[in-house]
Amino acid sequence: MYYFDNNSTTKVDIDVLNEMLPFFSEYYGNASSIHKLGQISKKKMEESREKIANILNCNPNEIYFTSSGSESNNTIIKGIMKASGKKHLITSKIEHSSILNTCKSLENEGYKVTYLNVDEFGTIDLKELKKSIKDDTALVSIMFANNEIGTIEPIKQIASICEQKNVLFHTDAVQAIGSIDIDLSDLNVDSMTISSHKIYGPKGASILYVKNKVKFNALINGGYQEQNKRAGTENIAAIVGMGKALELNYQNRNEKNKYIKELRDYFELKLKETVKNIKINGNLQNRLSGTSNVTIKGFDAATLVIALDMRDICISSGSACMSSSILPSHVLKAIGLDDSDIKSSIRVSFGKYNTKEEIDYLIMSIKEIVGK
Repeated sequence: MYYFDNNSTTKVDIDVLNEMLPFFSEYYGNASSIHKLGQISKKKMEESREKIANILNCNPNEIYFTSSGSESNNTIIKGIMKASGKKHLITSKIEHSSILNTCKSLENEGYKVTYLNVDEFGTIDLKELKKSIKDDTALVSIMFANNEIGTIEPIKQIASICEQKNVLFHTDAVQAIGSIDIDLSDLNVDSMTISSHKIYGPKGASILYVKNKVKFNALINGGYQEQNKRAGTENIAAIVGMGKALELNYQNRNEKNKYIKELRDYFELKLKETVKNIKINGNLQNRLSGTSNVTIKGFDAATLVIALDMRDICISSGSACMSSSILPSHVLKAIGLDDSDIKSSIRVSFGKYNTKEEIDYLIMSIKEIVGK
């Protein structure tokens, strides 16, 4: 397989897999059990929590483990709103569906949501953000970097505005963590979501960082796991794998991202030389190193995705979480593309296992398919 859908998910690193394997069949105890086998799992889970906290530069008790980025986003947005007693929150029009649909759910319960516009590059307007904050605003949630076009938002400036206005700030960093150095002591966000499977770790594991001062209600009730904020038996193997994946992610980060950016730039250069009527979407000066969202004007993206799949090439025409939707991409719509161009847009996302030889095969295949 020729895999160019790394924004959707990544292949599990072999070192991550090896770290996980003993916790499926050898150290399989429930971390809540008081016997030795349970306490081995508990100890390894807390070691992973400390490792993650050290990498992100925060306190271990500010790290909560959940099953996915979507669960983390639901937990913190609903949890903060219901604990705050306030009725207004702010987000953007290009957020991941786990943010947007959480906001819609809250609207059905009587909460008010402001959806900020973005410019043609996918960047929010800080002046609009300032104007939108009200006395009844409890939370601002803006993604760190967009999963479809790769645009990186001005997170530090947003955090500064929220601090001045005494409003909490959450950022969905699921797509950003693989490409951007994140230091929570410097970033000044109140909460943040990270997902393991975007950084060559296992699916079913996510990090929810919440600053100690932040009050939020639990989403899942039951046992007393995760400081009584997330009930359910912990997935020790996935947590251990996530800790290892994050550790590996921060090693040789600059070299890895330089390599991935070279692959992306090589792809875009060759594609422009090979196929006519190409437009690259997003902020070309400020985007994730591995993301390329391309409009091939006049050509149906879904047809191209299927035709490439028949050649064992994996790309996407948008967010994986929205692949079953017949609606056009809300992200591309928000940056001003018309429906025709949206339906002609593909997302090609690169990772550390891709090569230029694979890209040559991809370019040749696109040329032949479009030519027909």
